[in-house]
Amino acid sequence: MNVRYLIGRFLFSLVVIWAGVTLIFFLPKLAPDRDPIRERLSMMVAMGGMNAASLESMAESYEKKFGLDQPLWKQYVRYMGDMLRLDLGYSLAKYPTRVSELIEQAMPWTVALLTVTTVIAFTLGTVLGGLLAWPGSPRWLQYLLPPLFTFSAVPFYLLGLILIYVFAFKLRLFPLGGASEFGVTAGWDLDHILDLIHHSTLPALSIVFASMGFWSLSMRGMMVTVEGEDYVTLAEAKGLPDRRIFLWYAMRNALLPQTTALALSLGTILSGSLLVEIIFRYPGIGSVLYRSITGFDYFAIYGIVFFIIVTIVVATFILDLIYPLLDPRIRYQKS
Repeated sequence: MNVRYLIGRFLFSLVVIWAGVTLIFFLPKLAPDRDPIRERLSMMVAMGGMNAASLESMAESYEKKFGLDQPLWKQYVRYMGDMLRLDLGYSLAKYPTRVSELIEQAMPWTVALLTVTTVIAFTLGTVLGGLLAWPGSPRWLQYLLPPLFTFSAVPFYLLGLILIYVFAFKLRLFPLGGASEFGVTAGWDLDHILDLIHHSTLPALSIVFASMGFWSLSMRGMMVTVEGEDYVTLAEAKGLPDRRIFLWYAMRNALLPQTTALALSLGTILSGSLLVEIIFRYPGIGSVLYRSITGFDYFAIYGIVFFIIVTIVVATFILDLIYPLLDPRIRYQKS
């Protein structure tokens, strides 16, 4: 693989991260008369959490501690320095808890949910889409096209609401939300693991069904294009078995654009899973971000969005490196 190309892609990834981090810093500043410290302290006063007489002095102390009393350019320089050191600062709502601790507590839930659902949806959708376009596939598979079209058009969160209404509210087969039964001590025993699976089934299904519809239709379109290529016609003329033609000539060549779509859709998958976590009260990054937004916890919002941006960019960069393994004809260098 061309080293110059890798360096260029790495530098481009850094530029994307810098642009995203800069945007999330200046975007809240555009709102007029927004003071995160005083807003948060005013909420605490309204809820009886502190004395109103000490609000101003405490606000000044917090502003000095977080550097909000400095000019905007100094705040930006300090902010970028903290991001380079991966110092996400403190949470305003849960001070002195650091934002990195909030992410560390929520990240395993989101990673587990998103990894499992993405792998299942991508694998099933890709195989199913390939079979739908292959002439030798069973005819009954064509009956799956209407529901797949429907699932591909339904957002994650809307499908999640439908699943809650049908399977949790009406049939009462699954809980309405949460990650486990209230008051149950976490552990690695079989009962707790089954309880976790029981609570995560509906959020996982909402992501799998919606994503699988997109992946299957996308793969079906790629397969229709690949079936008309000369190498597939040559393989058929040579009398190769249908299974070999399907797997090694059609599926393998149609898989590369599918992988490209996976890299481009990571942001959509991640944002969709965050909304699903909010709906199901799942203790992942999405729930933490929602509480931070509703609680005016700006530093937590900065840190979580920064984490999401870095995750998407790194995942896209890794998938870009995998392309030559899927198709040996790809070489990131000049011939």
